Amino acid sequence: MSKVFTALLALVAVLGVSNAAFAAETGGVLLDSSSLGLAVLGAALGMGLAAAGCGIGQGLGLRAACEGIARNPDAGQKIQVTLILGLAFVESLAIYALVVSLIVLFANPFV
Repeated sequence: MSKVFTALLALVAVLGVSNAAFAAETGGVLLDSSSLGLAVLGAALGMGLAAAGCGIGQGLGLRAACEGIARNPDAGQKIQVTLILGLAFVESLAIYALVVSLIVLFANPFV
């Protein structure tokens, strides 16, 4: 019963959103200076918060890896491989935030 209800709810949500998607105007509307300024501010804040969060996450991960290697030097190689993989994943989050910020700045999806 709950799967049928969930499917019906998803169908109603999709149909409800489709009206707004098909009601879009064909001509593009240019943003005024205040809207463009808010887009720039939002992109800057978003990228700044993402970079700060990723930096904190990388620092905590490195600290834990250093503590783990100091406690058990024999497991250093396994910890190092896991650390590098984790740092790559955390760094990819900052790259995703950069891509979203660049889309907001240059592709301007709100037009």
